[in-house]
Amino acid sequence: MRTMDDPPPREPAARETTSRWRAAGTVGGFVSARPNEALLAFAEREFRPGGANRCLDIGCGAARNAVPLARAGWSVTGIDLSPPMIDAARSRAASEGVAAEFVHGPMEPLPFADGSFDLVVAHGVWNLARSGGEFRRAVREAARVSRAGAGLFVFTFARDTLPSNAVPDAGETFVHSSWNGEPCVFLTEGELLGELASAGFAPCAPPVLLNAGRRGEIRLAGAPPVLWEAAFRRV
Repeated sequence: MRTMDDPPPREPAARETTSRWRAAGTVGGFVSARPNEALLAFAEREFRPGGANRCLDIGCGAARNAVPLARAGWSVTGIDLSPPMIDAARSRAASEGVAAEFVHGPMEPLPFADGSFDLVVAHGVWNLARSGGEFRRAVREAARVSRAGAGLFVFTFARDTLPSNAVPDAGETFVHSSWNGEPCVFLTEGELLGELASAGFAPCAPPVLLNAGRRGEIRLAGAPPVLWEAAFRRV
């Protein structure tokens, strides 16, 4: 079990240094991005007056969701591997007069104690795992830091983003580099449900496939992804 007093987790410096998530244009785009309204609605249902209401936003970016969640009463901790994103998140929270904590770190391992959070948000971050192993470790870490009964909101790439004949990377099941030249996770509905179930998460409702009109179409490299949006509960 890790606690906040333990040394910080390892950080893949080479990946971070070359990542587009440090680019000023990318960070600026996230600064102006609107929150996910489905997430905010789920968080409102999960909020318990008088409770601790601790929320972890994994891959928080520039706080597009963290700031509105904090404003709604959640005690929010955001974590992101990009220092410029964390700086932007802190600036955004300060400028809007919102109290939230932002930590520089990866999606796995997470530098938090077991059972620390009542709500975990994985919004557009697990799809960035570069292998099935990294993805599964990240999901297990989210389960570890979630208390029993905690909510989980997932927003991640769907397999329908890719042509039906797309071949996974060597040795992988659902990791493809063909979409943008970098390994990313693309899950079918069965894979999404199965992978989360194996970590101890049960769906609150069936996943919703966004951009459903694109389903079955041949996708061009770099085109917007088709996305799963789903809420789960730690069991």
